[in-house]
Amino acid sequence: AAEQGNAEAQKKLGDCYSRGTGVAKDLERAFECYSKAAKQGNARAQNNLGVCYMKGNGVTKDLVQGAEWYEKAAEQGLAEAQYTLGYCYKTGEGVTKDPVRGVEWYRKSAEQGNCTAQYNLGCCYNNGEGVEKNSAKAFEWYQKSAEQGYASAQFNLARLYANGYGVAQNKEEAVKW
Repeated sequence: AAEQGNAEAQKKLGDCYSRGTGVAKDLERAFECYSKAAKQGNARAQNNLGVCYMKGNGVTKDLVQGAEWYEKAAEQGLAEAQYTLGYCYKTGEGVTKDPVRGVEWYRKSAEQGNCTAQYNLGCCYNNGEGVEKNSAKAFEWYQKSAEQGYASAQFNLARLYANGYGVAQNKEEAVKW
């Protein structure tokens, strides 16, 4: 199916080569497969191509190309790519550093339930990075992430409860989290 141009098959074959599942691990072949699928608009392949460029997996490392492929996938609504693109903008990895745009992409991913994006959005509100500092909003996003089992969010949620930041102080809830 991949040889006949099926983008989903190309992406999945790329996954096989990337992991060494059923074939010898070959990052260059994985990159080739992801490239074919990504050029056809497959969002997951675009995200994986971004990973290849960012890490230099099967291709020369190129942070700008990586961010560009993340953006293509993010614009299609892929939560994982939206989170990663938010990180790129927050840190300036492959793009001009822009914490406000980072928050925008984190929010899009977080609203889809991505617990890592929810946690990072909570951090942005907690520290006033890309948004105005707001302990109540930090609490809200940490809680969403914590309820999905994200350990760092659970710790930060406990800290907010213990100190009464963004929520009424509650030592019992702090201990629970």
